[in-house]
Amino acid sequence: MAQEESLTDIFNIKRDPSGSERAGYVAIVGGGLMGRGIAECAATAGIDVLIIERDSEAAERCRQKLSEMLDLEIGRWALTKSEKKSILARTKLSTEIAEVAECDLIIEAIEEDFASKRAIFRELDKICPQKTVFISNTATLSLTKLAEATSRPDRIIGMHFLNPVSRVPLVEIIRALKTSDETFKRTKKFAEDLGKTVVEVFEYPGFVTTRVILPMLNEAMQVLLEGIATADGIDTAIKLGYGLNVGPLEMADSMGLDEVLTWLDTLSHELGSPQYRASAILRRKVREGHLGKKTGEGFFKYDEWGKKIENHQ
Repeated sequence: MAQEESLTDIFNIKRDPSGSERAGYVAIVGGGLMGRGIAECAATAGIDVLIIERDSEAAERCRQKLSEMLDLEIGRWALTKSEKKSILARTKLSTEIAEVAECDLIIEAIEEDFASKRAIFRELDKICPQKTVFISNTATLSLTKLAEATSRPDRIIGMHFLNPVSRVPLVEIIRALKTSDETFKRTKKFAEDLGKTVVEVFEYPGFVTTRVILPMLNEAMQVLLEGIATADGIDTAIKLGYGLNVGPLEMADSMGLDEVLTWLDTLSHELGSPQYRASAILRRKVREGHLGKKTGEGFFKYDEWGKKIENHQ
Protein backbone atom coordinates (compact mmCIF):
# COMPACT_ATOMS: atom_id res chain seq x y z
CA MET A 1 0.00 0.00 0.00
CA ALA A 2 1.48 3.36 -0.97
CA GLN A 3 1.92 5.55 2.05
CA GLU A 4 0.21 8.56 0.47
CA GLU A 5 -2.96 6.62 -0.37
CA SER A 6 -5.76 6.94 2.15
CA LEU A 7 -7.74 3.97 3.44
CA THR A 8 -10.87 5.60 2.06
CA ASP A 9 -9.36 5.60 -1.44
CA ILE A 10 -8.42 1.94 -1.26
CA PHE A 11 -11.24 0.37 0.75
CA ASN A 12 -14.29 2.07 -0.71
CA ILE A 13 -17.80 0.66 -0.75
CA LYS A 14 -18.09 -2.06 -3.37
CA ARG A 15 -21.13 -3.25 -5.31
CA ASP A 16 -21.99 -6.74 -6.44
CA PRO A 17 -23.27 -7.47 -9.98
CA SER A 18 -26.89 -6.93 -8.88
CA GLY A 19 -26.03 -3.36 -7.95
CA SER A 20 -26.69 -3.73 -4.22
CA GLU A 21 -24.25 -2.29 -1.76
CA ARG A 22 -21.78 -4.61 -0.06
CA ALA A 23 -19.23 -4.02 2.66
CA GLY A 24 -15.81 -3.04 1.33
CA TYR A 25 -13.85 -2.75 4.57
CA VAL A 26 -14.81 -4.55 7.77
CA ALA A 27 -13.19 -4.29 11.20
CA ILE A 28 -13.03 -7.11 13.71
CA VAL A 29 -12.19 -6.21 17.29
CA GLY A 30 -10.55 -9.30 18.79
CA GLY A 31 -8.32 -11.74 16.92
CA GLY A 32 -9.12 -14.87 18.88
CA LEU A 33 -10.54 -18.09 17.42
CA MET A 34 -13.85 -16.56 16.34
CA GLY A 35 -12.33 -13.27 15.18
CA ARG A 36 -9.83 -15.10 12.97
CA GLY A 37 -12.57 -17.31 11.56
CA ILE A 38 -14.76 -14.33 10.67
CA ALA A 39 -11.75 -12.58 9.13
CA GLU A 40 -10.97 -15.63 7.00
CA CYS A 41 -14.58 -15.78 5.73
CA ALA A 42 -14.68 -12.07 4.89
CA ALA A 43 -11.29 -12.04 3.15
CA THR A 44 -12.21 -15.18 1.21
CA ALA A 45 -15.33 -13.35 0.00
CA GLY A 46 -13.15 -10.52 -1.32
CA ILE A 47 -13.77 -8.11 1.57
CA ASP A 48 -10.86 -6.23 3.10
CA VAL A 49 -10.49 -6.85 6.83
CA LEU A 50 -8.92 -4.94 9.70
CA ILE A 51 -8.30 -6.95 12.89
CA ILE A 52 -7.73 -4.95 16.07
CA GLU A 53 -5.74 -6.58 18.86
CA ARG A 54 -4.84 -5.28 22.30
CA ASP A 55 -1.05 -5.19 21.79
CA SER A 56 1.68 -6.09 19.29
CA GLU A 57 2.29 -9.48 20.87
CA ALA A 58 -1.38 -10.44 20.52
CA ALA A 59 -1.40 -9.12 16.95
CA GLU A 60 1.59 -11.24 15.98
CA ARG A 61 0.04 -14.28 17.63
CA CYS A 62 -3.17 -13.66 15.67
CA ARG A 63 -1.20 -13.37 12.42
CA GLN A 64 0.59 -16.65 13.10
CA LYS A 65 -2.59 -18.49 14.11
CA LEU A 66 -4.41 -17.21 11.03
CA SER A 67 -1.60 -18.46 8.80
CA GLU A 68 -1.66 -21.85 10.53
CA MET A 69 -5.44 -22.04 10.19
CA LEU A 70 -5.16 -21.42 6.45
CA ASP A 71 -2.41 -24.04 6.16
CA LEU A 72 -4.80 -26.52 7.76
CA GLU A 73 -7.39 -25.67 5.11
CA ILE A 74 -4.75 -26.20 2.42
CA GLY A 75 -3.93 -29.57 3.99
CA ARG A 76 -7.54 -30.69 3.60
CA TRP A 77 -7.68 -29.43 -0.03
CA ALA A 78 -10.19 -26.71 0.86
CA LEU A 79 -7.82 -23.89 -0.08
CA THR A 80 -4.85 -23.28 -2.38
CA LYS A 81 -1.58 -21.52 -1.54
CA SER A 82 -2.47 -18.65 -3.87
CA GLU A 83 -5.84 -18.26 -2.12
CA LYS A 84 -4.06 -18.15 1.23
CA LYS A 85 -1.81 -15.39 -0.10
CA SER A 86 -4.85 -13.40 -1.27
CA ILE A 87 -6.62 -13.81 2.09
CA LEU A 88 -3.59 -12.60 4.02
CA ALA A 89 -3.15 -9.68 1.60
CA ARG A 90 -6.71 -8.56 2.36
CA THR A 91 -6.17 -8.81 6.13
CA LYS A 92 -4.51 -6.06 8.12
CA LEU A 93 -3.68 -6.23 11.82
CA SER A 94 -3.39 -3.21 14.07
CA THR A 95 -3.32 -2.24 17.73
CA GLU A 96 -4.80 1.21 17.01
CA ILE A 97 -8.57 1.06 17.52
CA ALA A 98 -8.98 4.52 15.96
CA GLU A 99 -8.37 2.92 12.54
CA VAL A 100 -11.84 1.34 12.63
CA ALA A 101 -13.34 4.75 11.79
CA GLU A 102 -12.66 3.96 8.11
CA CYS A 103 -14.69 0.73 8.18
CA ASP A 104 -18.24 0.07 6.99
CA LEU A 105 -19.11 -2.55 9.62
CA ILE A 106 -17.43 -3.34 12.93
CA ILE A 107 -17.67 -6.77 14.51
CA GLU A 108 -16.84 -7.17 18.19
CA ALA A 109 -15.44 -10.67 18.84
CA ILE A 110 -13.80 -10.44 22.26
CA GLU A 111 -14.38 -12.69 25.28
CA GLU A 112 -17.94 -13.25 26.53
CA ASP A 113 -17.83 -10.60 29.24
CA PHE A 114 -20.52 -7.92 29.37
CA ALA A 115 -18.39 -5.19 30.96
CA SER A 116 -15.60 -5.65 28.39
CA LYS A 117 -18.00 -5.64 25.45
CA ARG A 118 -19.81 -2.57 26.77
CA ALA A 119 -16.49 -0.74 27.13
CA ILE A 120 -15.58 -1.61 23.54
CA PHE A 121 -18.95 -0.40 22.23
CA ARG A 122 -18.63 2.85 24.17
CA GLU A 123 -15.16 3.45 22.71
CA LEU A 124 -16.28 2.60 19.18
CA ASP A 125 -19.18 5.02 19.50
CA LYS A 126 -16.76 7.88 20.13
CA ILE A 127 -14.60 7.00 17.12
CA CYS A 128 -16.98 6.02 14.33
CA PRO A 129 -19.36 7.96 12.07
CA GLN A 130 -23.02 7.70 13.02
CA LYS A 131 -23.77 5.51 9.98
CA THR A 132 -21.41 2.72 11.10
CA VAL A 133 -23.08 -0.50 12.22
CA PHE A 134 -21.76 -2.25 15.33
CA ILE A 135 -22.10 -6.04 15.42
CA SER A 136 -21.50 -8.27 18.42
CA ASN A 137 -20.66 -11.97 18.12
CA THR A 138 -22.07 -12.64 21.59
CA ALA A 139 -23.69 -16.03 22.21
CA THR A 140 -25.68 -15.16 25.34
CA LEU A 141 -25.50 -11.48 26.33
CA SER A 142 -28.14 -8.77 25.91
CA LEU A 143 -27.61 -6.67 22.81
CA THR A 144 -30.17 -4.15 24.02
CA LYS A 145 -28.09 -3.51 27.15
CA LEU A 146 -24.91 -3.24 25.05
CA ALA A 147 -26.69 -0.74 22.80
CA GLU A 148 -27.37 1.49 25.81
CA ALA A 149 -23.63 2.25 25.92
CA THR A 150 -23.89 3.98 22.53
CA SER A 151 -25.67 6.87 20.84
CA ARG A 152 -26.88 4.57 18.02
CA PRO A 153 -29.13 1.81 19.43
CA ASP A 154 -30.75 1.47 16.00
CA ARG A 155 -27.40 0.40 14.53
CA ILE A 156 -26.55 -2.31 17.08
CA ILE A 157 -27.10 -5.93 16.06
CA GLY A 158 -25.78 -9.40 16.78
CA MET A 159 -24.22 -11.98 14.45
CA HIS A 160 -23.68 -15.31 16.15
CA PHE A 161 -21.19 -17.34 14.12
CA LEU A 162 -20.44 -20.94 15.02
CA ASN A 163 -17.00 -22.54 15.09
CA PRO A 164 -15.36 -23.37 12.73
CA VAL A 165 -16.66 -20.24 11.05
CA SER A 166 -15.39 -21.14 7.57
CA ARG A 167 -17.18 -24.50 7.56
CA VAL A 168 -20.47 -23.84 9.37
CA PRO A 169 -22.92 -22.39 6.80
CA LEU A 170 -25.18 -20.79 9.43
CA VAL A 171 -25.22 -17.43 11.16
CA GLU A 172 -27.87 -16.18 13.59
CA ILE A 173 -28.66 -12.48 13.23
CA ILE A 174 -30.12 -11.07 16.41
CA ARG A 175 -32.14 -7.88 16.62
CA ALA A 176 -31.82 -5.76 19.74
CA LEU A 177 -34.90 -3.87 20.94
CA LYS A 178 -34.22 -0.80 18.77
CA THR A 179 -32.35 -2.37 15.84
CA SER A 180 -33.63 -0.78 12.63
CA ASP A 181 -34.82 -2.67 9.55
CA GLU A 182 -32.06 -0.95 7.58
CA THR A 183 -29.41 -2.29 9.97
CA PHE A 184 -30.87 -5.79 9.76
CA LYS A 185 -30.94 -5.73 5.93
CA ARG A 186 -27.38 -4.42 5.76
CA THR A 187 -26.14 -7.10 8.14
CA LYS A 188 -28.07 -9.83 6.35
CA LYS A 189 -26.50 -8.79 3.05
CA PHE A 190 -23.05 -8.98 4.64
CA ALA A 191 -23.79 -12.49 5.94
CA GLU A 192 -24.99 -13.58 2.52
CA ASP A 193 -21.83 -12.13 0.95
CA LEU A 194 -19.95 -14.52 3.25
CA GLY A 195 -22.00 -17.42 1.87
CA LYS A 196 -23.96 -17.94 5.08
CA THR A 197 -27.57 -18.98 5.57
CA VAL A 198 -29.25 -16.46 7.88
CA VAL A 199 -31.67 -17.27 10.67
CA GLU A 200 -33.33 -14.16 12.12
CA VAL A 201 -33.55 -14.34 15.91
CA PHE A 202 -35.18 -11.97 18.35
CA GLU A 203 -33.23 -11.22 21.48
CA TYR A 204 -33.46 -13.79 24.24
CA PRO A 205 -30.69 -15.37 26.34
CA GLY A 206 -28.87 -18.04 24.34
CA PHE A 207 -30.75 -17.26 21.11
CA VAL A 208 -31.40 -20.57 19.27
CA THR A 209 -28.20 -22.56 18.74
CA THR A 210 -26.53 -21.89 22.09
CA ARG A 211 -29.69 -22.44 24.11
CA VAL A 212 -30.51 -25.74 22.40
CA ILE A 213 -27.01 -27.26 22.31
CA LEU A 214 -25.80 -26.44 25.84
CA PRO A 215 -28.08 -28.88 27.71
CA MET A 216 -26.83 -31.72 25.50
CA LEU A 217 -23.19 -30.84 26.12
CA ASN A 218 -23.82 -30.48 29.84
CA GLU A 219 -25.68 -33.80 30.07
CA ALA A 220 -22.90 -35.60 28.16
CA MET A 221 -20.44 -34.28 30.74
CA GLN A 222 -22.68 -35.47 33.55
CA VAL A 223 -22.92 -38.95 31.99
CA LEU A 224 -19.11 -39.03 31.89
CA LEU A 225 -18.88 -37.84 35.50
CA GLU A 226 -21.24 -40.60 36.63
CA GLY A 227 -19.08 -43.24 34.94
CA ILE A 228 -21.84 -44.50 32.63
CA ALA A 229 -19.50 -44.57 29.62
CA THR A 230 -16.08 -43.32 28.53
CA ALA A 231 -15.70 -39.98 26.75
CA ASP A 232 -15.03 -41.80 23.50
CA GLY A 233 -18.03 -44.07 24.08
CA ILE A 234 -20.34 -41.12 24.73
CA ASP A 235 -19.24 -39.27 21.60
CA THR A 236 -19.43 -42.39 19.44
CA ALA A 237 -22.96 -43.18 20.69
CA ILE A 238 -24.28 -39.69 20.00
CA LYS A 239 -22.53 -39.32 16.63
CA LEU A 240 -23.71 -42.64 15.24
CA GLY A 241 -27.07 -42.63 17.01
CA TYR A 242 -28.12 -39.18 15.82
CA GLY A 243 -26.09 -38.67 12.64
CA LEU A 244 -23.87 -35.88 13.98
CA ASN A 245 -20.44 -35.07 12.56
CA VAL A 246 -18.92 -34.64 16.00
CA GLY A 247 -19.81 -35.84 19.49
CA PRO A 248 -20.86 -33.49 22.31
CA LEU A 249 -17.61 -33.72 24.29
CA GLU A 250 -15.37 -33.01 21.32
CA MET A 251 -17.81 -30.26 20.31
CA ALA A 252 -17.38 -28.66 23.74
CA ASP A 253 -13.60 -28.97 23.39
CA SER A 254 -13.82 -27.18 20.03
CA MET A 255 -15.89 -24.34 21.51
CA GLY A 256 -13.52 -23.92 24.46
CA LEU A 257 -14.54 -25.30 27.83
CA ASP A 258 -14.11 -21.90 29.48
CA GLU A 259 -16.55 -20.42 26.95
CA VAL A 260 -19.02 -23.26 27.51
CA LEU A 261 -18.86 -22.70 31.26
CA THR A 262 -19.42 -18.96 30.84
CA TRP A 263 -22.45 -19.57 28.60
CA LEU A 264 -23.94 -22.10 31.02
CA ASP A 265 -23.48 -19.78 33.99
CA THR A 266 -25.06 -16.89 32.07
CA LEU A 267 -28.10 -18.91 30.99
CA SER A 268 -28.45 -20.46 34.44
CA HIS A 269 -28.59 -16.95 35.90
CA GLU A 270 -30.86 -15.50 33.20
CA LEU A 271 -33.30 -18.40 32.80
CA GLY A 272 -33.08 -20.08 36.21
CA SER A 273 -33.39 -23.55 34.66
CA PRO A 274 -31.49 -26.48 36.25
CA GLN A 275 -30.54 -27.84 32.83
CA TYR A 276 -28.01 -25.02 32.54
CA ARG A 277 -26.34 -25.73 35.90
CA ALA A 278 -22.79 -26.60 34.83
CA SER A 279 -21.54 -30.11 35.53
CA ALA A 280 -18.84 -30.37 38.19
CA ILE A 281 -16.48 -32.06 35.71
CA LEU A 282 -16.64 -29.00 33.46
CA ARG A 283 -15.74 -26.70 36.33
CA ARG A 284 -12.84 -28.98 37.22
CA LYS A 285 -11.50 -28.98 33.66
CA VAL A 286 -11.62 -25.20 33.49
CA ARG A 287 -10.01 -24.85 36.92
CA GLU A 288 -7.16 -27.12 35.80
CA GLY A 289 -6.65 -25.10 32.59
CA HIS A 290 -7.77 -27.95 30.32
CA LEU A 291 -9.88 -25.80 28.02
CA GLY A 292 -10.12 -28.04 24.95
CA LYS A 293 -8.47 -27.80 21.56
CA LYS A 294 -6.99 -24.37 22.18
CA THR A 295 -4.86 -25.73 25.03
CA GLY A 296 -4.35 -29.19 23.55
CA GLU A 297 -6.37 -30.93 26.24
CA GLY A 298 -9.99 -31.04 27.37
CA PHE A 299 -12.12 -34.15 27.42
CA PHE A 300 -9.66 -35.45 24.81
CA LYS A 301 -6.08 -34.60 23.85
CA TYR A 302 -5.24 -32.87 20.58
CA ASP A 303 -2.22 -32.21 18.40
CA GLU A 304 -1.17 -28.72 17.30
CA TRP A 305 -3.69 -28.86 14.43
CA GLY A 306 -6.61 -29.62 16.74
CA LYS A 307 -6.84 -33.27 15.70
CA LYS A 308 -7.80 -35.74 18.44
CA ILE A 309 -4.85 -37.99 19.25
CA GLU A 310 -6.02 -40.03 22.23
CA ASN A 311 -8.80 -40.37 24.75
CA HIS A 312 -8.49 -38.31 27.89
CA GLN A 313 -10.97 -38.19 30.74
